[in-house]
Amino acid sequence: MTALQKRGMAAMLLAVSLATLDTAIANTALPAIAHDLHAAPAASVWIINAYQLAMVATLLPFAALGGIVGHRKIYLGGLILFLVASLTCALSWSLPTLTAARLLQGIGASAVMSVNTALISAIYPHHRLGRGLGLNALIVGISFAVGPTVASIVLSLGTWPWLFAVNVPIGLTALFIGWSALPETARSTHGFDRVAAGLNVVTFAALVFALGEAAQRAPAHVVLTALCVTVVAGGLMLRRERGHPAPMLPVDLFKRPMFALSTATAVCSFAAQGLAFVSLPFYFESVLGRSQVETGFLMTPWSVMVALLAPVAGRLSDRHPPGLLGGVGLAVMCAGMASLALLPAHPHALDICIRMAICGAGFGFFQSPNLKALMASAPRERSGGASGVVATARLVGQATGAALVALSFGIAGHHGPALALALGAGFAGVASIASGLRLITRDKPAEPMQPATK
Repeated sequence: MTALQKRGMAAMLLAVSLATLDTAIANTALPAIAHDLHAAPAASVWIINAYQLAMVATLLPFAALGGIVGHRKIYLGGLILFLVASLTCALSWSLPTLTAARLLQGIGASAVMSVNTALISAIYPHHRLGRGLGLNALIVGISFAVGPTVASIVLSLGTWPWLFAVNVPIGLTALFIGWSALPETARSTHGFDRVAAGLNVVTFAALVFALGEAAQRAPAHVVLTALCVTVVAGGLMLRRERGHPAPMLPVDLFKRPMFALSTATAVCSFAAQGLAFVSLPFYFESVLGRSQVETGFLMTPWSVMVALLAPVAGRLSDRHPPGLLGGVGLAVMCAGMASLALLPAHPHALDICIRMAICGAGFGFFQSPNLKALMASAPRERSGGASGVVATARLVGQATGAALVALSFGIAGHHGPALALALGAGFAGVASIASGLRLITRDKPAEPMQPATK
């Protein structure tokens, strides 16, 4: 790698750390924010869901637009919007205003994440792609690791708006570096279909909205209406893009067994992670009576293990089948989440940390190999669409997990976190099976993706 490519990678990793850090901070601080804004726990989950809804709804349009105007432009534009929205979050005074600001923040983060994997594929040669994705997963793990601690320290010294203000210096640094260092990538010759993009936004926004409303046990007609909108808009989008060489929703790529199974693995595993990371802060503070600072440190072992094992798994994925690595990792995660759900009434901090570390070790061992499997199973000219699917699968899974947490709270009340963790163990088990099935599938190999230069 050249010095310029290293700087470009550094800029991307800083921006990715922003989106990840923001999610980890918001999850950990959710009880404090809900208390300050006088919001019920189930309603406050929309602080998380609004961010995820905006991301899921716009990821694929941004990925498609990046293939036309250039991934670099989409990345930098999204980073600027994310910074402006972060300031708006810090200035919010009520649950509705914070939710609206989080929607804008999610749109900015969507633009960044939609082309992130495609830019990594442009920087790293095919035979070292696993290392690049492992480094990306390492930064994500570190961000998750410091997120709860940062949230706890900030909340012990000041108020929650400062949690969003910390994005500004990091984002400005990433913007300064990336402006001159991010690579230009090959562009598609076809135009951008605005109608298909609008239908895509409606489809996924209605889907996430339906999940959130169903989780909070809203009236049946509200949920059914949202689901009908999802089906109709999705059907119209698929019909409009039939025969398109690079459809916004790349249904043709799902005909490849490796791509389809890798996507299913990602959705289920991130649903398990979402169930854990949204429910655990409430469990530690409301059920176990831990302080905000203690909660931050109890959340940290999971992310530390992800940070330690993600680069190792990335290197192993260059030599061993992703289906094997992911299957083993997700089986370990399933066992860890089951052990968390079965914690005794008054667990010792060390007991909690060991179980959290087991979960993180399993998740870290799955993430990098699965990313490589997704990107390597798509043709190099479709790397933008594949990158969009990577981010969409993650966000759909996390949104599903957050919605199921709200449902668990509504059904089980005080025991809601335990139910959420049990559901998470189930999702991790299904993901392990889906990953293992990749060992018996065969795809036509995709052409290696060549690194781009500035």
